[in-house]
Amino acid sequence: MDGLIALGGTLGLLLVAGAVIGLAQRRNFDVRWLLIAALLVAVNDLLLTRGYGLLPKLVPAATRNWQGQILALGATLVLASLPAFGWRRVGLTIKQRGGSLRAAVPVALLYCAFFLGIALVFGGDTSTPEDVAFQLTMPGFQEEPFYRGILLFALDRAFTARVRLLGVDWGWGAVLSCLLFGLAHAFGYGDGAFSFDPMVMALTAMPSFIAVWLRYRTGSLLLPVLLHNFGNSISLWI
Repeated sequence: MDGLIALGGTLGLLLVAGAVIGLAQRRNFDVRWLLIAALLVAVNDLLLTRGYGLLPKLVPAATRNWQGQILALGATLVLASLPAFGWRRVGLTIKQRGGSLRAAVPVALLYCAFFLGIALVFGGDTSTPEDVAFQLTMPGFQEEPFYRGILLFALDRAFTARVRLLGVDWGWGAVLSCLLFGLAHAFGYGDGAFSFDPMVMALTAMPSFIAVWLRYRTGSLLLPVLLHNFGNSISLWI
């Protein structure tokens, strides 16, 4: 029940913020895509949590949520294959936009330096072989195709106004997808109250803008996936 309430809170924030932005920019707003984005968030959360614990855990010995991550990734890939989305249009391609790597590589190095600095400041984490395997794969493989893939795609169609900045065209979809990524880590519900961790929000939402920039600039999720897994695993090696 706590998970459903937390989801309801997240969806409420998304829909209220989306409605406010949409009313301010009516000519560049498609409410249908906003509702699709909300549905995507709900489906992703349902699968990540194994139906809020209703689905049996297939590998009881696993300490990491492999099952939920794989279910969510599978749904993302299926949805991305629908005509309304399309794998290449959501960034599921290894092909990089021509000339983009010259600009993307320095930004990727900045991203790596950011997480390396965090690992050095806060110290390394103790880990098991399962922890290492999980962090080197699932976070990037699941979260990037969802947050920087189909969810960003849907929100970009909900809010079509664009501002050119740092060589790419930004819209409210980029902002909302990054905030939703931060909320997925920093916002929750338990013991009868909502909780919010500003530090976790900052450390997840802010790097998301770099990942979005890389997705826009290169046309691909390849670098965001690789960098995401680097950011999640570097503290295990320090």
